[in-house]
Amino acid sequence: MVTLYEHAGGEEGLHRFIDIFYGSVLADPLLKPLFGDGKPEHVAHLTAFTAETFGGPDTFSRAMGGFLQLIAVHRGLRIAEEQRQRFVDLYMAAADKAGLPSDAPFRQALREHVEFGSQVAMQNSHARTDAELHPLREVPMWDWPAGTEPSE
Repeated sequence: MVTLYEHAGGEEGLHRFIDIFYGSVLADPLLKPLFGDGKPEHVAHLTAFTAETFGGPDTFSRAMGGFLQLIAVHRGLRIAEEQRQRFVDLYMAAADKAGLPSDAPFRQALREHVEFGSQVAMQNSHARTDAELHPLREVPMWDWPAGTEPSE
């Protein structure tokens, strides 16, 4: 069975997508307060995270601080729902600009992935204590929506 990672074009396809996405985030006045001027490693980290969640290599967990680091960077950001939604909208727009596959099952998985992840990030950004954090503590594995798995 083809993974989401493979279907998206592997490392090259995801890097192209995340690079476009990150540029749009840094240029967006609603999201700029969350990202500031950006960080040079952010594209590589988000690419590795997305790759790992989609069935690619575990570089994010093994060499980039993993999910606990991701929790730490979101704490205290106090992400608003409007910012979360803009993040999702720019993510999906970047998928089009990057030429990611447009088939309905892939786009459904992509949207569900960013919706879930942005909800987790928003919850963690408001957590004052560890008990208020989302219970997820490891990189989630994402797959095709039920009944839509393509084969090679």
